Amino acid sequence: MTGTRTAARPADARAAKGAATAPDPDAAPVNPVLRIPPAPPAVAAAHFAAALAFHADVSDVAAALADHRERGAEPGFQLVDSRSTAAWDQAHVPGAVHLPTALVPERAGRLLDPAVPVVTYCWGPGCNGGTRSALALAELGYQVKEMLGGIEYWIREGFAVETRRGGRRRTAPDPLTAPTAAADCGC
Repeated sequence: MTGTRTAARPADARAAKGAATAPDPDAAPVNPVLRIPPAPPAVAAAHFAAALAFHADVSDVAAALADHRERGAEPGFQLVDSRSTAAWDQAHVPGAVHLPTALVPERAGRLLDPAVPVVTYCWGPGCNGGTRSALALAELGYQVKEMLGGIEYWIREGFAVETRRGGRRRTAPDPLTAPTAAADCGC
């Protein structure tokens, strides 16, 4: 197989028992992806299950909120925008609660139902405000997830936003970050 180490030969096994030897010049190099081997399947399954317990996808949040609007049923979570007031005024997800991260300890009890899970978001993948907000809420006893991609990916996928001046919708999703021929990515 290309990019993997070759099987140990008898001479290699004997050398392993003694002093260190020079690398085998006939061994295929290990590529950067496999330099550290993948985790065993059970360990990987536990890791990815845990990741899903902490994160929500932008498309999944949008679908749940759309279903909420169409059926009149509660989405089962509270969406929190953890950014500043200026950022909130610029654009936010319709129906989100504005709760800047620094104000979580002071205002969460007034704005959020502790019996309903919370999903936080911030600007985007380069901002950890949603993560810090999720931490602060978890420390107060809330069940919480973070929306991956933040408002940046919400907008890139073409979902509606509200601004200080009212609602608006982008005309098309960014074709490099969102499906253009289907309602979702299908994953």
